[in-house]
Amino acid sequence: MTTADLWFDPKCPWAWITSRWLLEVERVRSVRVRFHVLSLSLLNEGRAVEPWYREWLDSGWGPARVAIAAERRCGNEVLRDLYTALGKRIHLDRAPLGRDLYRDALAECDLPADLADAAGATEHDDALRESTSAGLGPVGEDLGTPAIHVTGPDGEVNAFFGPVVTPVPRGDAAGRLWDGVVLVAGTDGFFELKRARTRRPVVS
Repeated sequence: MTTADLWFDPKCPWAWITSRWLLEVERVRSVRVRFHVLSLSLLNEGRAVEPWYREWLDSGWGPARVAIAAERRCGNEVLRDLYTALGKRIHLDRAPLGRDLYRDALAECDLPADLADAAGATEHDDALRESTSAGLGPVGEDLGTPAIHVTGPDGEVNAFFGPVVTPVPRGDAAGRLWDGVVLVAGTDGFFELKRARTRRPVVS
């Protein structure tokens, strides 16, 4: 069994697509995904960015803080279902970010409703910073999310940013992409493969 650790920002549509792809990979390959929180709001704190992106980042603190608070109180395993519950509302339903969304997602996962209070608090920001650093440290640059660490049978960890893909690869296509990504990312001295994006993220 191969472990794939995914660092996600709940608000990032590209991370959402990658996470749904990895769940497809679980069905067709001997892979188990573990989920971790990464905050693009924290990562870009104090940086000069376009005004529209600053507005996007400012609203991203809430869901990331709720997710990290849930992990701290209830354990890492709750993130799998909580991310799905948050992501469905954020990306599929286009529900407005706020207390109602967080409470509904928490209720779906049988998690304490008061965790929604973390959205507007800073008490878990150190944990959020630690989780973000853990995800991006081995990648080597502050690239963002999705960030994936793949632990092979020998215990070696291969860390990389991406893949950035849309729409979600399903079934055999998901498995083939996994095979290719692991092969390329595991090649000694390989650093980058990229082309311009020509589509907006298809999150369904």
